[in-house]
Order: sequence, then structure tokens, then C-alpha cells
Amino acid sequence: MKRHQFFGLIFILLAIVCGIVAFDFYSHNKWINCILFSFISLVCVIIAQNSVLSYIRKTEKLILAIRKKDFSLFPKTEGNILIDNAVKLYYQSKEEHLSRSSYKLLYEEILGQLEIGLMILSEKNNTWEVFYVNPVFLEILQIPKYNSWNLYEKKTPDFYKIIEQSQYENSQEFFDISINENTKQSYSLRTKKVQNARHRFCIISLESVQKIIEQKEKLAWNNLMKVISHELLNTLTPVNSLIQNMEYIANQDIIGKEDQQDMKESLMIINSKSKQLLDFVDDYRQVAELPKPVFKTISLADTVESALHFLKPEFEQKNIEIINSLENYTISADEKMIQRCLINLYLNAIYAVSECSERSIKTEIKTVNKRIILSIEDSGAGIQKEIQDKIFLPFFTTRSGGSGIGLTLSKSIVEAHKGYLNYKPLERGSRFEIWFVN
Repeated sequence: MKRHQFFGLIFILLAIVCGIVAFDFYSHNKWINCILFSFISLVCVIIAQNSVLSYIRKTEKLILAIRKKDFSLFPKTEGNILIDNAVKLYYQSKEEHLSRSSYKLLYEEILGQLEIGLMILSEKNNTWEVFYVNPVFLEILQIPKYNSWNLYEKKTPDFYKIIEQSQYENSQEFFDISINENTKQSYSLRTKKVQNARHRFCIISLESVQKIIEQKEKLAWNNLMKVISHELLNTLTPVNSLIQNMEYIANQDIIGKEDQQDMKESLMIINSKSKQLLDFVDDYRQVAELPKPVFKTISLADTVESALHFLKPEFEQKNIEIINSLENYTISADEKMIQRCLINLYLNAIYAVSECSERSIKTEIKTVNKRIILSIEDSGAGIQKEIQDKIFLPFFTTRSGGSGIGLTLSKSIVEAHKGYLNYKPLERGSRFEIWFVN
């Protein structure tokens, strides 16, 4: 027991004893002694009360500091359970506050480094307020930072209207912004709702469409350069080595039969590598110089049947079951180019099922939301998740001896017809979908 606690207990006992003595004097009508001991008892009670109140005041001070987030104090334990628990709670809250402040600073720094504009709205009492906005967002809209969401209505009415129309739910829109009467720029606007039992947030991201396109083009260009560099090095490195060897043989005074045979073999290899390089350049030319489609009205089902008939020997040789569900639709397209696209997709499907026990390829033509969809589905092993985003890159292939332009060429043909070629993984196999615009 601490010293001040001991003295507090003594004063309480004295107050009790003096009270009993005062009552005894009162019962014997000894008024002076009664008043004296009553006074002493009262003083002891006041002293004991002040001692208790001092603990309560210290505890209240610590609790108030915690509520007000005032962590400038350095309290110490005093051996009193109430105060000591308050001190522990104070330092625990202080540590949590410092941790939250550190995390908040870190998160704001990370969000501030993003190349896309980001704004987070929070709902309080059915009113939206700005919880966070990064510098890129303000720079795009050329506006100051406001804490009240309603203030953005006058500064950027188009942007504000889109968010209001989304009802702060999940959405994606595109809109044009003209800053300081400059040329309009297109931006992708996304909203994401985040909600729990107590809070509701709306995350708004704003990204330049032009920047997205430039990043995609740069990535595609870098991948293409890697493929071209790899192909050139694989071809020219052995050719250069063979030429140096032939040059060494040619500089000899006497060329024997073995040297002649080496030169013949070297020339054959150089000829083969040259043809390989020419084929590579021809493949590149096919992708880069795709002719413009000659549009006419064609039957999509007849075009599919024609492509299947062309590959009929392949299907029969590999015992592949062909399943068709073809609704008869007509489209405006270049029949030869569409047929070439289908043949490329069927060849990939044949390769995918060639080592499977059950081999089937299903073709379906249907409409979804007034769009004609032609899908080719195989029962193969599917495409590994790690390379699914690379399958349309020029010259990318996992097949030995494959050129890697089949899917690239097919995608270019479909896009030349203002359509889309998409890949969808299945539980078993793959499906490629061609979306045509009516």
C-alpha cells in the first residue's frame, strides 16, 4: 500500500472514531466535547474526500485527454487501481493514435503518387463530404480542394451530374473535359461503392483515356520489339558465325574436301535461316499491311460451314467431333477475311484438343442485346492464366514451329469489321467469341 493511500485510510478511521466519541459525549450532554470531536471528524472526512477526489480528477483528466486526442501528457502510475488503469488506457490510445496517423500518412503518400485522379466521398447524415482527394484529381479538373461535396457542383457541373446520376453506386462512364478553353480531353470515370454497418464511401477514379491508350501502345510496341529482336538474334547469330567460318576456310591456300563439305553445309544452313527470316518478315507484313475489307452481305452460317469444310480432313484425321448450333444471320463483311479468321481459330482449337481423350469443337451463332456473337469452343486443356493476356500479341506462341500471328491476325480482321474478338476461359477448354455490330 502506498503512503498517500495509508494516510487516506488513517483519516477515514479517525473520522469514524471521532464520530463515535462525539456521539458518546452527545449522549452524556457534554456539548463542548461533542462539538470538538464532531469538528475533528468532519475535517478528517473532508481530507479523505479530497484525497479520493484527487484520484477521480486525475482519472477524468486522462479520460478527457483520450477523448480530445490530446496526447501531450506523460502521466505515471501511482499505485491506485483507478489511476493506473486510466494511465494504461491513455498510453494504449496514444499508441493506437500514432499508429493510425502513421498509416494515414503512408496511405495518403501512396495515393498521392498515383497517376490517376482519386476522390473518396463519405456519407454523414445523408450528406456527402469529401473524405480524401489526391493532387492529380484536382490538377485534372483545375479546381481547389473543398471539404463539402456540394461546392463541386458549380465548379464542375458535368462531373458532378455524372456522379449524382450514378447514385454513388458502381459505374463507369466516359466524358470530355475542356480546361481553360483548351481542346477537350476524354477521361474514364469510375465509381465504386464501399459500405459497412456504420459507414458508406464512394470511391471516384479519373483517368485520361489518351494516357491509357499510350500505355497500351507502348506496352504492345515493347513486346513487339522483344519478339523481333529475339527472332533476329536467333537467326543472324548462327549465320554470322557460319560466315566467319567460311571466310576462314576461303582464306586458306588449299581447300580440302572436308572444308568444301563444311562450306556446303554452312551455305545450306544460311539458306534455311534466310528463308526463316523471310517467312518472319512476311508474317509481320501480313499483320502490318492487312488489306481493307470489301464489304458485302454474307450468310454467317454459310461462312462457318465453308471454313469447317476446308478443314474437314483435319477433323477426320484427328477424330474430332464437330458440334454446331448456327442461327442463320446475315452481316456486312468480307467473306474471305472472315473465313481466314475462322480457319485460324479452328486450327488453334484443333491443336488444343489434339492430345485429349475427348475431342470436340463447338461452334455457335446467337444474338445477345442485338449483337451477333459467333463463338468457337474447344474441349482442350485451356490456356494458362499467366499467359492469357499475351495470346493476342504478335508472334507470341507456345507451339513449336508456330508463327504466333494467327490470333493477332484474327483480332485485326475482326476489328477491321468494327467487331471484337474475346477470349473466355472455361472449366474445361477455351472459348473465343467474335462480336459483330449489326
